[in-house]
Amino acid sequence: MSRYIVIGAGALGGLLAAQWILADVPVTLVARGAQYDAIARDGIRIRRPHGDEVVRVHVVDSIGEALPTSSDALVLAVKSQDAESAIAAIAWQPLADGEGLVADLPILTVQNGLATEAVALRRFATVIGVSVGIPSSHLEPGVVVSPAYPTVGAAWLGGYPKSLPGEEERHRVAFAAAGFAAAIEPDIAAAKRRKLLASMHNMVDVFAAELEQAEDAEAALVEEARFVFARAKLPIAPPPVGVVPLQIGNVAGHVPGHLSTWQSFARGTTNEVDFLSGEVVLIAREHGLTAPLNAAVARALGAHAARGGRPGEVPLPPEFVYDLLSRPRWSYSV
Repeated sequence: MSRYIVIGAGALGGLLAAQWILADVPVTLVARGAQYDAIARDGIRIRRPHGDEVVRVHVVDSIGEALPTSSDALVLAVKSQDAESAIAAIAWQPLADGEGLVADLPILTVQNGLATEAVALRRFATVIGVSVGIPSSHLEPGVVVSPAYPTVGAAWLGGYPKSLPGEEERHRVAFAAAGFAAAIEPDIAAAKRRKLLASMHNMVDVFAAELEQAEDAEAALVEEARFVFARAKLPIAPPPVGVVPLQIGNVAGHVPGHLSTWQSFARGTTNEVDFLSGEVVLIAREHGLTAPLNAAVARALGAHAARGGRPGEVPLPPEFVYDLLSRPRWSYSV
């Protein structure tokens, strides 16, 4: 099995690298700053329901230090907002075996949102989009909380912009070896739109809102996004079939439910709202539509992040009032 070079050591990148080490799949992890320091010193600590597990991983601080060769594959595990700069930084680096450039390798894009695959395709000829669902969290360097076990998450893979059967299958096998329920998607862009709808919860979770209010807001954001996708003639993949629910256990000291966007605000780092609600807004504007609720969320959370805000500090935007939430889908402005 070829080596994977995982770029980014957050909840997904760190977990993937550790799981592949445990499955005897060759892997090198590229991390930066405090992440690199913690992992190089202590390994990756995976906190599971049955206890903590420390996994030693080959970690480097740059793609050059990873000594990539023509037999490797890349996993881009940075957040959506960092994908463009990460891809630009690695694509034109030479391979250590003299057999070409990093851009000649297959790249697996595991980001939320819809933008990364096209960004990667600008430089990489072989792009495999991956839509991932994990309940993991990452709030301190070198530590990942993974409350699902023994299956740690789900992954749907597909070539972009079209199917690449041989490539898809070998990477599906690798994800399965890492403890993921892994399947091939015939239209990975449609699958990522399905995931984007699910990610509306991530953004609502950042606001200070009662449960019923949050649920109504999430449903309204999803309805609006569906309307935009339908008018733009962008299909959404149907719900996956035959997926066994993950077994989620308790991890001491861990509060479950807060996913990637909440974690970004909690750490005070950049966030991917511009690639979630902001993506819906972009598509709407490109097609002469409006998406007032998603625009309000992107605006409110963008301004909150610029102030250094944390989760639970701002209410839902005033656009989330009963008369707007209750408007039928076909009445949105066009």
